[in-house]
Parts: sequence; structure tokens; C-alpha cells
Amino acid sequence: MNLKNNNKWSWLLVAFLAVGCVIGLLWVNSSFSKNNPGGNDFLVHYVGTRSFVFEGLSPYSDEVAIRIQTAAYGHPAQGDEHELRVAYPLYSVFLFLPFSLIKNYIFARAVWMTALELALILMTFIAINLAGWKPPLWLQGVILLFSLIWYHAIRGIVNGNAVIFVALMLTGVFLLMRDGKDRPAGFLLAVTTIKPQLVVLLIPFIIVWSLYQKRWTMIKWFFGTLAALVLVGILLIPDWILQNLWEILKYPAYNPAGTLAAALSEWSPGLESQLKWGILIVLGTLLLYEWWTGRKGSFERFLWVALLTLTISQWIGIQTDPGNFIILFPAIILILATWDKRWNERGVLIVTSVLALLFFGLWILFIMTIQNSYQPIQSPVMFIPLPAISLLGLYWIKWWMITPARSYWIENK
Repeated sequence: MNLKNNNKWSWLLVAFLAVGCVIGLLWVNSSFSKNNPGGNDFLVHYVGTRSFVFEGLSPYSDEVAIRIQTAAYGHPAQGDEHELRVAYPLYSVFLFLPFSLIKNYIFARAVWMTALELALILMTFIAINLAGWKPPLWLQGVILLFSLIWYHAIRGIVNGNAVIFVALMLTGVFLLMRDGKDRPAGFLLAVTTIKPQLVVLLIPFIIVWSLYQKRWTMIKWFFGTLAALVLVGILLIPDWILQNLWEILKYPAYNPAGTLAAALSEWSPGLESQLKWGILIVLGTLLLYEWWTGRKGSFERFLWVALLTLTISQWIGIQTDPGNFIILFPAIILILATWDKRWNERGVLIVTSVLALLFFGLWILFIMTIQNSYQPIQSPVMFIPLPAISLLGLYWIKWWMITPARSYWIENK
């Protein structure tokens, strides 16, 4: 009886501390939002969703775009200012709806930032579980802290980028698939299409792998959920798909370099076309080979190829931004977990050294190369480090992870 009471009080204490931490985060974020205007990634969808919900205006309309620009700059976008237009599928409004009901933007942004931070914490725990990793408690704390304050996390939080939720959902999809829970996995995978450019290559591989594995439930729930989301959007705005496609086509024109080729062409003017096709051919061939060899493989092989697909999709030529690279976090965790298991006592030293290198290296590179315009803009050089580390790291661990005779990853699950 005493043991039950002790457990009860322990859980109450944990719950109390958790609520206190959330309130503390909300207070810090509220203070930050008051003193640091911005959060434009969130602002775009906050204004777009409010305009649609309360006034029936299409979030893709010029009127709504001007509202967003005026809220951000005090006037419609001019010169090299970002046009800040809604380019997500219409059903993304369901994600932003609870936050758009908060009338005060500063407080709404603070609540959104807090939600993003909680999503990062949850994603970290899921990624560690997915990797079958049991690091010491102190190292878990270091990884958790890192997940909140490294460059790609802070960038996403400050800008209010929904990519953090997409990264959480993708990590959840992999864990659910590992555990055979295909209904929620298919549902979540469909919801990740709120940022379709991030999953446009991953989804075909998941579908093909599921077909070979005869996991029909996964496929049915994915397509069923996606069809429902699209149809609900059509009921709300009949031609939303055409409006959204038009916004997607316009998107590259008012954005900074959005591909690796465009980023590299900043240092090699006139070579963007050659770089684009060269990168596409090399990475496309590599990806098709890994898809083909991994289509019938175990879940471990599937996970490796899926994370490789997410990595390559950031470089292959699909419009993106380093702000989206948070989706590579599960790949980084898998790499670190495999190294830790492979090198035993030295593993912890390697893991902490790599975390320190990622933390300080990315922040120093960002600060040293930042470009000043109507607002501080990251240099195209930020396109290179994290995908390169993820790509090299995944191939480094491939032998240990997916080769049956030497699979350290499987042995230590």
C-alpha cells in the first residue's frame, strides 16, 4: 500500500514539474515575442487561417497576402522583401486553427513556440526509442538540451516553422511502423503532406516497401486520410488545389536560394544548370539503387533507406530551406546511437564530441556568414553541413546496421 502511495506521489510530482516547465517556457516565449517581432513562418499561416475562418477569405488571395506583409513590414512587400504568401495545402489550417483563435498575435506566437519546443522534446524521446538506444540518463539530458538549442532547432522555433511538427510526425510514423501500428502510421503520414516538398520522395518509397511487405492497412489508411483531407478542402474552397499550385509555382521567385545547386551557384555564377543536373543524376541514381535494394528488406533496412531519402531530398533539387533540416534529426540520433553501440566505452565520448561539434560548428558558421538585408538572412553555405554529415554518417553506419552478420544495431536493440 505504501508503495502504491509512493508511486502516486511520484507521478504527481512529475506532473507538477512538467506543468511548471511548460508555464516557464510560455513565460520565456511571451517575453521573447514582445521584445523580438518576427515569427514570420507562423505569422503567414496565423493571418491566413484567421482570414479564412473569420471572414471566409481564401488564404491564397492577394488580399490576405497584403495583410500578412503589412503585419510583418508595416506595408506591402517591396523590393527584395519576402512576399510571405501561404503556400501550404488548405487542410493545413486545421493545424493552425487552435492558435489562430488567440486574437493577440504576440501571445499566439508564444503558445506556438512553446508547442514547437514540446514537439522537439517528444521527437527526441521517440528518436532515441526508434534507434533502440539506452544512453545514460545524463547523456539523455545532454541530447535533450541539444535538441532545443542547436541551430536548426532555434531557427525553427524563432521563425515559427511548422516543419518541427512534420519532423515529429515522421519520427512517429517510423516508430508506429516498427511496432506494426499501421493505421495511425498511415494517418500521420498523410498529415505530413502539409509540407509536401519534405515528403514527396519519402512517401513513394514507403508505399513501395509496404506493398512488398503486404502491409495493405498502411497503404489504405494513408490514401484514405489524404483523400479525406483533400475533399474537406474542396468542400471549403472548391478550387483550392489550383490556387495552391499557383502559389507553389510562384514560391521560388521570391525566396532565397532553395536548392543545393542554387546555393553553390552563389560561388560559381553561370553554373547553376550544370550543377542542378549533375546533382540530380548522381543523387537520383544513388537513391533509386538504395530503394531497389531495400524494397524487400527488414524494418532496419527500411529505416536506413527512409532516413537516407529524407537526407537526399534536401539536396536533390526540390525547393527547400535549411530551416527544414530539422527533419534530419532522427538520422543524426540513429548515427550517434550506432556509434555508441559500436565503440562501447569510447562511444559516449564520440557522441558528446559530435554533439559539441554540431552545436558550436553550425552556430559559428551561421554567425560568420550571416547576410544583412531587410532582415538578417542565413548564407547559402548553411545548405551544406547537416545534410553532408547525415549522408556520410548514414553510409558510415550502413554495414553495422543492416548487414545481418554484423548488425550491431540489431544486436543492441
